[in-house]
Amino acid sequence: MNLRTKYDIPANAVITIAGTVGVGKSTMTNALADALRFRTSFEKVDTNPYLDKFYADFERWSFHLQIYFLAERFKEQKRIFEYGGGFIQDRSIYEDTGIFAKMHHEKGTMSPVDYETYKSLFEAMVMTPYFPHPDLLIYLEGSLDDILDRIKLRGRPMEQQTPITYWEEMHGRYENWINNFNACPVLRLNINDYDLFNNPESIEPIVEKIATHIRQTQLLKK
Repeated sequence: MNLRTKYDIPANAVITIAGTVGVGKSTMTNALADALRFRTSFEKVDTNPYLDKFYADFERWSFHLQIYFLAERFKEQKRIFEYGGGFIQDRSIYEDTGIFAKMHHEKGTMSPVDYETYKSLFEAMVMTPYFPHPDLLIYLEGSLDDILDRIKLRGRPMEQQTPITYWEEMHGRYENWINNFNACPVLRLNINDYDLFNNPESIEPIVEKIATHIRQTQLLKK
């Protein structure tokens, strides 16, 4: 039996939140999980054995880092679906190959051979009918100025020290990626259309949009 939440969203749905740094992925993940009584899935950064090495030497460790992310995200995706769904996921498995690995290849910090190996592995693992894709990917978008304001507001030291040119590049890469993304249904939300910090109730119209989007997607599949 396919149980449903009070919003008529399947209780076994898996919804992934995507977007560049500063758009509020974690906040949205927690708010949606609370509204739907779903579980959350967050990226595990503290146990990553390659991050420090990577920041010290991009060329030496970029391939290792991306392979580690791919393996961990694949295992997490498998765990979510084995559990039976009902999850809000912070960051998707698709962003690594579509944005970060591609960026390293184009900038020369990942060799062409390593990049082709990574892409082949990703396609064999993820881009198949057997991989459990999310029911919906929610893309949080905003202007570059809005995102820079949010990064400044939250005041994380490493982000404050990062050149603005990097955030400009990431903003452009994310927009290009989502404009060509088709691995699962997408709902785009502008970060100026809600304020979960000052108005928690603004999650309600978002949930209604999600319910409508999933319902329409299901109708198209019939």
